[in-house]
Amino acid sequence: MPRAFVQPMESPNHTNLDPSVFFLLGIPGLEQFHSWLSLPVCCLGTATVVGNITILVVVATEPALHKPVYLFLCMLSTIDLAASFSTVPKLLAILWCGAGHISASACLAQMFFIHAFCMMESTVLLAMAFDRYVAICHPLRYATILTDTIIFRIGVVAMVRGSILMLPCPFLIGRLSFCQSHVIPHTYCEHMAVVKLACGDTRPNRVYGLTAALLVIGVDLFCIGLSYVFIARAVLRLSSHEARSKALGTCGSHVCVILISYTPALFSFFTHRFGRHVPLHIHILLANVYLLFPPALNPMVYGVKTKEIRERVVRVFQRGQGTGVKVSE
Repeated sequence: MPRAFVQPMESPNHTNLDPSVFFLLGIPGLEQFHSWLSLPVCCLGTATVVGNITILVVVATEPALHKPVYLFLCMLSTIDLAASFSTVPKLLAILWCGAGHISASACLAQMFFIHAFCMMESTVLLAMAFDRYVAICHPLRYATILTDTIIFRIGVVAMVRGSILMLPCPFLIGRLSFCQSHVIPHTYCEHMAVVKLACGDTRPNRVYGLTAALLVIGVDLFCIGLSYVFIARAVLRLSSHEARSKALGTCGSHVCVILISYTPALFSFFTHRFGRHVPLHIHILLANVYLLFPPALNPMVYGVKTKEIRERVVRVFQRGQGTGVKVSE
Protein backbone atom coordinates (compact mmCIF):
# COMPACT_ATOMS: atom_id res chain seq x y z
CA MET A 1 0.00 0.00 0.00
CA PRO A 2 1.40 3.50 -0.84
CA ARG A 3 2.75 5.35 2.18
CA ALA A 4 0.19 8.08 1.51
CA PHE A 5 -2.46 5.89 3.10
CA VAL A 6 -0.71 4.54 6.17
CA GLN A 7 -0.59 7.70 8.24
CA PRO A 8 -2.80 8.52 11.23
CA MET A 9 -6.18 9.81 10.22
CA GLU A 10 -8.59 12.32 11.61
CA SER A 11 -12.31 11.93 11.13
CA PRO A 12 -14.90 14.65 11.58
CA ASN A 13 -15.55 13.50 15.15
CA HIS A 14 -11.79 13.02 15.86
CA THR A 15 -12.10 9.30 16.49
CA ASN A 16 -9.44 6.84 15.40
CA LEU A 17 -10.56 5.18 12.18
CA ASP A 18 -8.95 2.93 9.62
CA PRO A 19 -5.92 4.84 8.26
CA SER A 20 -6.62 3.55 4.74
CA VAL A 21 -9.96 5.40 4.61
CA PHE A 22 -10.73 8.97 3.56
CA PHE A 23 -13.84 10.91 4.49
CA LEU A 24 -15.70 13.09 1.95
CA LEU A 25 -17.24 15.95 3.87
CA GLY A 26 -19.74 17.05 1.23
CA ILE A 27 -20.23 20.82 0.90
CA PRO A 28 -18.70 22.54 3.96
CA GLY A 29 -20.88 25.36 5.23
CA LEU A 30 -24.01 23.97 3.59
CA GLU A 31 -24.40 20.78 5.63
CA GLN A 32 -27.88 21.80 6.76
CA PHE A 33 -28.97 21.98 3.12
CA HIS A 34 -27.57 18.59 2.06
CA SER A 35 -30.96 16.90 2.00
CA TRP A 36 -32.42 19.70 -0.14
CA LEU A 37 -29.43 19.70 -2.48
CA SER A 38 -29.96 15.98 -3.02
CA LEU A 39 -33.22 16.73 -4.89
CA PRO A 40 -31.64 18.52 -7.90
CA VAL A 41 -28.77 16.01 -7.86
CA CYS A 42 -31.25 13.14 -8.02
CA CYS A 43 -33.20 14.85 -10.83
CA LEU A 44 -30.04 15.55 -12.83
CA GLY A 45 -28.82 11.98 -12.33
CA THR A 46 -32.15 10.58 -13.51
CA ALA A 47 -32.19 12.93 -16.51
CA THR A 48 -28.65 11.84 -17.38
CA VAL A 49 -29.53 8.14 -17.37
CA VAL A 50 -32.87 8.48 -19.18
CA GLY A 51 -31.68 11.03 -21.75
CA ASN A 52 -28.43 9.36 -22.72
CA ILE A 53 -29.90 5.84 -22.83
CA THR A 54 -32.66 7.22 -25.06
CA ILE A 55 -30.05 8.70 -27.41
CA LEU A 56 -28.14 5.40 -27.54
CA VAL A 57 -31.28 3.33 -28.18
CA VAL A 58 -32.66 5.67 -30.85
CA VAL A 59 -29.38 5.87 -32.77
CA ALA A 60 -28.78 2.11 -32.48
CA THR A 61 -32.26 1.18 -33.71
CA GLU A 62 -32.52 3.72 -36.55
CA PRO A 63 -30.23 2.91 -39.53
CA ALA A 64 -30.81 6.41 -40.91
CA LEU A 65 -28.93 7.81 -37.90
CA HIS A 66 -25.81 5.71 -38.45
CA LYS A 67 -23.87 8.80 -39.51
CA PRO A 68 -20.64 10.27 -38.08
CA VAL A 69 -22.29 13.10 -36.15
CA TYR A 70 -24.67 10.70 -34.38
CA LEU A 71 -21.94 8.13 -33.74
CA PHE A 72 -19.93 10.88 -32.02
CA LEU A 73 -23.06 11.74 -30.06
CA CYS A 74 -23.27 8.11 -28.92
CA MET A 75 -19.67 8.32 -27.73
CA LEU A 76 -20.55 11.46 -25.79
CA SER A 77 -23.60 9.78 -24.23
CA THR A 78 -21.59 6.72 -23.22
CA ILE A 79 -18.93 8.88 -21.55
CA ASP A 80 -21.60 10.96 -19.79
CA LEU A 81 -23.24 7.83 -18.41
CA ALA A 82 -19.93 6.45 -17.17
CA ALA A 83 -18.96 9.76 -15.55
CA SER A 84 -22.37 10.00 -13.88
CA PHE A 85 -22.09 6.49 -12.42
CA SER A 86 -18.65 7.46 -11.08
CA THR A 87 -19.98 10.41 -9.09
CA VAL A 88 -23.74 10.48 -8.50
CA PRO A 89 -24.21 7.35 -6.31
CA LYS A 90 -21.53 8.42 -3.79
CA LEU A 91 -22.70 12.03 -3.93
CA LEU A 92 -26.26 11.03 -3.05
CA ALA A 93 -24.99 8.79 -0.25
CA ILE A 94 -23.15 11.79 1.22
CA LEU A 95 -26.11 14.16 0.88
CA TRP A 96 -28.70 11.68 2.17
CA CYS A 97 -26.85 9.75 4.86
CA GLY A 98 -23.55 11.52 5.42
CA ALA A 99 -21.85 8.33 4.19
CA GLY A 100 -18.61 10.01 3.21
CA HIS A 101 -16.22 7.18 4.06
CA ILE A 102 -14.28 5.98 1.04
CA SER A 103 -11.30 3.65 0.90
CA ALA A 104 -7.98 4.93 -0.40
CA SER A 105 -8.10 2.66 -3.44
CA ALA A 106 -11.70 3.66 -4.22
CA CYS A 107 -10.74 7.33 -3.86
CA LEU A 108 -7.88 6.93 -6.32
CA ALA A 109 -10.11 5.01 -8.72
CA GLN A 110 -12.84 7.67 -8.56
CA MET A 111 -10.27 10.42 -9.08
CA PHE A 112 -8.81 8.63 -12.10
CA PHE A 113 -12.11 7.84 -13.80
CA ILE A 114 -13.81 11.21 -13.21
CA HIS A 115 -10.93 13.22 -14.67
CA ALA A 116 -10.25 10.68 -17.44
CA PHE A 117 -13.91 10.74 -18.55
CA CYS A 118 -13.86 14.56 -18.60
CA MET A 119 -10.79 14.47 -20.83
CA MET A 120 -12.42 11.89 -23.11
CA GLU A 121 -15.52 14.07 -23.39
CA SER A 122 -13.42 17.06 -24.39
CA THR A 123 -11.76 14.97 -27.11
CA VAL A 124 -15.14 13.87 -28.46
CA LEU A 125 -16.36 17.49 -28.52
CA LEU A 126 -13.26 18.35 -30.54
CA ALA A 127 -14.04 15.46 -32.93
CA MET A 128 -17.60 16.77 -33.31
CA ALA A 129 -16.21 20.19 -34.22
CA PHE A 130 -14.03 18.50 -36.86
CA ASP A 131 -17.14 16.71 -38.13
CA ARG A 132 -18.94 20.05 -38.59
CA TYR A 133 -15.87 21.54 -40.28
CA VAL A 134 -15.68 18.72 -42.83
CA ALA A 135 -19.47 18.73 -43.40
CA ILE A 136 -19.56 22.46 -44.17
CA CYS A 137 -16.13 23.20 -45.66
CA HIS A 138 -15.61 19.92 -47.58
CA PRO A 139 -19.10 18.45 -48.08
CA LEU A 140 -18.14 16.41 -51.17
CA ARG A 141 -15.34 14.65 -49.25
CA TYR A 142 -17.37 14.12 -46.05
CA ALA A 143 -18.12 10.43 -46.64
CA THR A 144 -14.53 9.63 -47.65
CA ILE A 145 -12.90 11.50 -44.76
CA LEU A 146 -15.15 10.40 -41.90
CA THR A 147 -15.38 6.69 -42.60
CA ASP A 148 -16.38 4.10 -39.99
CA THR A 149 -12.71 3.20 -39.53
CA ILE A 150 -11.73 6.82 -38.86
CA ILE A 151 -14.60 7.25 -36.40
CA PHE A 152 -13.55 4.09 -34.56
CA ARG A 153 -9.97 5.34 -34.38
CA ILE A 154 -11.11 8.69 -33.03
CA GLY A 155 -13.03 6.88 -30.30
CA VAL A 156 -9.92 4.87 -29.42
CA VAL A 157 -7.80 8.04 -29.38
CA ALA A 158 -10.29 9.69 -26.99
CA MET A 159 -10.07 6.74 -24.59
CA VAL A 160 -6.28 6.43 -24.79
CA ARG A 161 -5.70 10.17 -24.47
CA GLY A 162 -7.83 10.49 -21.34
CA SER A 163 -6.27 7.39 -19.77
CA ILE A 164 -2.66 8.35 -20.53
CA LEU A 165 -3.03 11.92 -19.30
CA MET A 166 -4.49 10.63 -16.02
CA LEU A 167 -2.03 7.75 -15.63
CA PRO A 168 0.55 9.76 -13.61
CA CYS A 169 -2.10 10.92 -11.13
CA PRO A 170 -2.30 7.80 -8.89
CA PHE A 171 1.51 7.59 -8.73
CA LEU A 172 1.89 11.28 -7.86
CA ILE A 173 -0.76 10.95 -5.15
CA GLY A 174 0.86 7.73 -3.90
CA ARG A 175 4.16 9.53 -3.16
CA LEU A 176 2.47 11.97 -0.77
CA SER A 177 2.07 11.64 3.00
CA PHE A 178 -1.14 12.65 4.75
CA CYS A 179 0.10 13.27 8.28
CA GLN A 180 -2.71 15.45 9.61
CA SER A 181 -6.11 14.73 8.12
CA HIS A 182 -7.85 12.40 5.70
CA VAL A 183 -11.01 14.51 5.70
CA ILE A 184 -11.60 15.80 2.15
CA PRO A 185 -13.75 18.96 2.08
CA HIS A 186 -15.44 17.95 -1.16
CA THR A 187 -18.18 15.75 -2.59
CA TYR A 188 -15.80 13.53 -4.58
CA CYS A 189 -12.07 12.75 -4.72
CA GLU A 190 -11.01 15.76 -6.75
CA HIS A 191 -7.28 15.83 -7.46
CA MET A 192 -6.35 19.20 -5.94
CA ALA A 193 -8.70 18.75 -2.98
CA VAL A 194 -6.73 15.62 -2.03
CA VAL A 195 -3.36 17.23 -2.77
CA LYS A 196 -4.13 20.12 -0.38
CA LEU A 197 -4.35 17.62 2.51
CA ALA A 198 -0.83 16.34 1.94
CA CYS A 199 2.28 17.18 3.90
CA GLY A 200 5.55 17.95 2.15
CA ASP A 201 6.27 19.09 -1.38
CA THR A 202 3.18 19.06 -3.61
CA ARG A 203 4.65 21.09 -6.48
CA PRO A 204 4.87 18.10 -8.88
CA ASN A 205 1.14 17.44 -8.32
CA ARG A 206 0.23 21.08 -8.88
CA VAL A 207 2.36 21.34 -12.03
CA TYR A 208 0.87 18.10 -13.33
CA GLY A 209 -2.70 19.26 -12.66
CA LEU A 210 -2.13 22.59 -14.42
CA THR A 211 -0.35 20.97 -17.37
CA ALA A 212 -3.07 18.34 -17.88
CA ALA A 213 -5.80 21.00 -17.75
CA LEU A 214 -3.99 23.19 -20.30
CA LEU A 215 -3.31 20.23 -22.60
CA VAL A 216 -7.00 19.33 -22.62
CA ILE A 217 -9.07 22.49 -22.13
CA GLY A 218 -6.55 24.86 -23.73
CA VAL A 219 -5.64 22.77 -26.78
CA ASP A 220 -9.17 21.50 -27.42
CA LEU A 221 -10.81 24.92 -27.08
CA PHE A 222 -8.20 26.45 -29.41
CA CYS A 223 -8.79 23.76 -32.05
CA ILE A 224 -12.58 24.01 -31.70
CA GLY A 225 -12.39 27.79 -32.06
CA LEU A 226 -10.13 27.43 -35.11
CA SER A 227 -12.56 25.00 -36.74
CA TYR A 228 -15.42 27.46 -36.27
CA VAL A 229 -13.35 30.27 -37.77
CA PHE A 230 -13.00 28.17 -40.93
CA ILE A 231 -16.70 27.28 -40.76
CA ALA A 232 -17.68 30.96 -40.45
CA ARG A 233 -15.49 31.85 -43.45
CA ALA A 234 -17.07 29.09 -45.54
CA VAL A 235 -20.60 30.08 -44.53
CA LEU A 236 -20.05 33.77 -45.31
CA ARG A 237 -19.01 32.83 -48.83
CA LEU A 238 -22.39 31.27 -49.51
CA SER A 239 -24.55 33.49 -51.71
CA SER A 240 -27.92 32.39 -50.39
CA HIS A 241 -29.19 33.55 -46.99
CA GLU A 242 -31.16 30.32 -46.71
CA ALA A 243 -28.02 28.26 -47.34
CA ARG A 244 -26.12 30.23 -44.68
CA SER A 245 -28.91 29.73 -42.15
CA LYS A 246 -29.09 26.00 -42.88
CA ALA A 247 -25.32 25.58 -42.57
CA LEU A 248 -25.17 27.46 -39.26
CA GLY A 249 -28.24 25.57 -38.03
CA THR A 250 -26.37 22.28 -38.26
CA CYS A 251 -23.81 23.68 -35.78
CA GLY A 252 -26.35 24.96 -33.25
CA SER A 253 -26.53 21.83 -31.11
CA HIS A 254 -22.76 21.43 -30.98
CA VAL A 255 -22.22 25.07 -29.98
CA CYS A 256 -24.78 24.73 -27.18
CA VAL A 257 -23.09 21.57 -25.89
CA ILE A 258 -19.69 23.30 -25.98
CA LEU A 259 -21.04 26.21 -23.92
CA ILE A 260 -22.72 23.84 -21.46
CA SER A 261 -19.56 21.76 -21.05
CA TYR A 262 -16.73 24.30 -21.06
CA THR A 263 -18.32 27.27 -19.27
CA PRO A 264 -18.61 25.60 -15.83
CA ALA A 265 -15.26 23.85 -16.42
CA LEU A 266 -13.50 27.18 -17.00
CA PHE A 267 -15.25 28.84 -14.04
CA SER A 268 -14.26 25.92 -11.80
CA PHE A 269 -10.67 25.92 -13.09
CA PHE A 270 -10.06 29.65 -12.64
CA THR A 271 -11.79 29.99 -9.26
CA HIS A 272 -9.85 26.96 -8.00
CA ARG A 273 -6.48 28.40 -8.98
CA PHE A 274 -6.95 32.15 -8.71
CA GLY A 275 -10.08 32.69 -6.60
CA ARG A 276 -8.41 32.65 -3.19
CA HIS A 277 -11.17 34.77 -1.69
CA VAL A 278 -14.01 32.71 -3.17
CA PRO A 279 -15.79 30.70 -0.41
CA LEU A 280 -15.04 26.97 -0.37
CA HIS A 281 -18.67 25.97 -0.91
CA ILE A 282 -18.71 28.04 -4.14
CA HIS A 283 -15.67 26.10 -5.40
CA ILE A 284 -17.40 22.81 -4.66
CA LEU A 285 -20.76 23.84 -6.13
CA LEU A 286 -19.04 24.92 -9.36
CA ALA A 287 -17.16 21.61 -9.53
CA ASN A 288 -20.44 19.72 -9.14
CA VAL A 289 -22.19 21.88 -11.75
CA TYR A 290 -19.38 20.94 -14.15
CA LEU A 291 -19.93 17.22 -13.47
CA LEU A 292 -23.73 17.09 -13.22
CA PHE A 293 -25.21 19.56 -15.70
CA PRO A 294 -23.53 18.72 -19.06
CA PRO A 295 -24.41 14.98 -18.95
CA ALA A 296 -28.04 15.82 -18.14
CA LEU A 297 -28.44 18.66 -20.65
CA ASN A 298 -26.49 17.30 -23.65
CA PRO A 299 -29.16 14.76 -24.74
CA MET A 300 -31.88 17.39 -24.20
CA VAL A 301 -30.06 19.85 -26.45
CA TYR A 302 -29.61 17.32 -29.25
CA GLY A 303 -33.12 15.95 -28.74
CA VAL A 304 -34.73 19.38 -29.03
CA LYS A 305 -32.51 21.05 -31.66
CA THR A 306 -31.88 18.07 -33.97
CA LYS A 307 -34.89 17.31 -36.14
CA GLU A 308 -33.77 13.76 -37.04
CA ILE A 309 -33.37 12.68 -33.40
CA ARG A 310 -36.58 14.40 -32.33
CA GLU A 311 -38.59 12.63 -35.02
CA ARG A 312 -37.01 9.23 -34.24
CA VAL A 313 -37.68 9.60 -30.49
CA VAL A 314 -41.34 10.31 -31.19
CA ARG A 315 -41.47 7.35 -33.59
CA VAL A 316 -39.92 4.99 -31.03
CA PHE A 317 -42.42 6.02 -28.35
CA GLN A 318 -45.33 5.73 -30.79
CA ARG A 319 -44.10 2.28 -31.77
CA GLY A 320 -43.96 1.30 -28.09
CA GLN A 321 -47.49 2.59 -27.48
CA GLY A 322 -48.74 0.70 -30.52
CA THR A 323 -47.19 -2.52 -29.24
CA GLY A 324 -48.79 -1.94 -25.85
CA VAL A 325 -52.24 -1.49 -27.42
CA LYS A 326 -51.86 -4.72 -29.41
CA VAL A 327 -50.84 -6.62 -26.29
CA SER A 328 -53.81 -5.30 -24.33
CA GLU A 329 -56.16 -6.29 -27.12
